[in-house]
Amino acid sequence: METVKLIAKQSKKKREEKCENMPEITEDKKLARVRNRRVHMANERTFLAWVRTGIGIMAFGFVVEKFGLFIRQLSYFLGKSPDLKPAFGQTHPPAGYSSVLGILLIGLGALMGVLAFIRYKKVEKQIDEDAYQTSLILDIMLTLSIFAIGIFLIIYVIHSI
Repeated sequence: METVKLIAKQSKKKREEKCENMPEITEDKKLARVRNRRVHMANERTFLAWVRTGIGIMAFGFVVEKFGLFIRQLSYFLGKSPDLKPAFGQTHPPAGYSSVLGILLIGLGALMGVLAFIRYKKVEKQIDEDAYQTSLILDIMLTLSIFAIGIFLIIYVIHSI
């Protein structure tokens, strides 16, 4: 009987030691977790905004490509452009600049989605480690892409006048 009591005391003592070694969740840690949750949600909103931007650029590229195709076919069927007459074995008008621009825009939108995901995961890790550092690569890429597309559109419009 004494052996059972001794074992019970020892196991109780071990449980108490384990409880003492366990970190207590203080009010500061709870607030830090809530703050972290808010930062993670802000990171997710930023990711979703970049995804929406990428989808918008892809949709614009699709519209540009299809509108150029529409204009070429309309000119072809109305016979307004003699240079669009099909060559031997060719059943459709040749592709123009709008097709290239549309495909580039679709590719740019897809690339932005991938880069946004990479940035989201990188920032998520930095938030967890409490070592956030700003990164401008996606912002710079978007700015340069919009600038290049603007220049290309200006050249395209001047060429088509």
